[in-house]
Amino acid sequence: MTPRSPSTALLTDHYELTMLEAALRSGAASRRCVFEVFARRLPDGRRYGVVAGTGRLLDAIERFRFADDELEHLRDVVDATTLDFLADYRFDGDVWGYAEGECYFPGSPVLVVESDFAHGVVLETLVLSILNHDSAIASAASRMTSAAGDRPCIEMGSRRTHEEAAVAAARAAYLAGFATTSNLEAGRRFGVPTAGTAAHAFTLLHDDEREAFTAQIAALGKGTTLLVDTYDVPTAVALAVELAGSELGGVRLDSGDLLVQARDVREQLDRLGATQTQIVVTSDLDEYAIAALAAGPVDRYGVGTSLVTGSGAPTAGMVYKLVARTDDDDVMVGVAKKSKDKASVAGRKYALRRRNAKGVAEAEVLGIGEPPVDDGDDRPLLVPLMAAGRTVSTSTLEDARERHAASLAELPVAALRLQRGEPVIPTVYED
Repeated sequence: MTPRSPSTALLTDHYELTMLEAALRSGAASRRCVFEVFARRLPDGRRYGVVAGTGRLLDAIERFRFADDELEHLRDVVDATTLDFLADYRFDGDVWGYAEGECYFPGSPVLVVESDFAHGVVLETLVLSILNHDSAIASAASRMTSAAGDRPCIEMGSRRTHEEAAVAAARAAYLAGFATTSNLEAGRRFGVPTAGTAAHAFTLLHDDEREAFTAQIAALGKGTTLLVDTYDVPTAVALAVELAGSELGGVRLDSGDLLVQARDVREQLDRLGATQTQIVVTSDLDEYAIAALAAGPVDRYGVGTSLVTGSGAPTAGMVYKLVARTDDDDVMVGVAKKSKDKASVAGRKYALRRRNAKGVAEAEVLGIGEPPVDDGDDRPLLVPLMAAGRTVSTSTLEDARERHAASLAELPVAALRLQRGEPVIPTVYED
C-alpha cells in the first residue's frame, strides 16, 4: 500500500480552486490582498475564547504543495493554466496572528494573511479547519481547568472522536491546562505527557477483583490507580487497600453519584490508613460537573466526550474573510460584506488588549488600517508568524500553555463564571 502523501493541499474545498481558476483568467489573481480570520460571536453564553492550533497550522501551510499525485487528481477539476500555477505553488506571503494560547473575543483578528489573492484564497479551508477545531477544544478545556482549580484534569476523549481529531484535541487540551492525555500519539508527536490506568475489561478478564488487582499491582506497583466500581465500591476499596496498603496510588470511580461516592470512599480510605491515596473520577464530565464536584474530596478529573466535542460548541465559528485588496491603481482599499447577520468590517485590523492600571483587561481594541493608540497600559496582540512564506514564530506548545495561563489571569474575574453571559470585555473598533 502506498503511504499517504504528507501534502495538505487537498485538505480543502473545491470552490477555492473554482475562485482561483476564474481569478487567474480575469487577471485579478495577482491583486495584493489581506484576509482575516475572526469569530463574529462566541458560542452562546461563553465569556472568552482561546486561540489554538497555530503551531499545527504553520506546519500545514508549509506542507501545502501540489505534487504529482495531487495534480493528477485535479486534471479534470481545473484547467491547464490553473494546474500549472498549482504545480509551482508555494505560499509566499506574510502571516500575523494572536499567539497560540491567547484569549480572543468577537471580531478579534486571530489570523491575518497578506499575499496576492491566488496564494491566499486557497488556504481558507485549511486555516479554518485547524483553528476552528483546536480553538473550540481549547476554549472548552480552559473552562474545565478553571473549574477544577488546582486539581489536575486528564484528557481521555480519543474513543469519542476521529483518530486524528483525537491527537489535535489532546494537544489543545494540554495548551489550556490539562495535565496529561491518554493519547499516545499526542505524546509522541507533540510531547504531551501521557497517563492511563485500566478499564473494566481488565477486571472482568480475571475470575475476581482480587486476582485482577493483584495482577495490576504486580505489574505496575502499589502506586497504580485501581478501578473500583466494577461490582461493589466499598468491597473493592477495602480489597485495594488490603493488597497495596497505604502506598496505594489511587482509586477510580466511573459511575453513579460521583460526589456522594467520593465522600464515602475518602472516609473509607482514611479509616483504613490510606490517607494519601487519591480519588480519580470519570464518567461524562464537563465543566459544570467538575464545578459541582469541587465540594467533594476529588483529586483528579478524567474528561472525554465533552472535551473533544467542545462541550457543546464543537467549532469556534471562525471565518476567513477578504478585508482589503488593491484596486486598479494598486492602492489598498478596504472591502466588506453587507450580508444580513454576516456583515464584516473593512480594512486590515491591528489589535491591542486595553488594560487598567492594575493590569486587568478592559477591552479588545481594534484599529482599522493602522494600530490603535496605546494609552500606556495596552498590550499588542498580533505577532509575526510567517514572513515571505517562511515560518518565523519560534513559539512552542509549552510557551502556548504558559501564555494561556497569563492571558486568562489578565481577564476580569467574571471570565471564570460558568453562568451564561456576554463576553467579559467589549470589542471596540477605532477607525
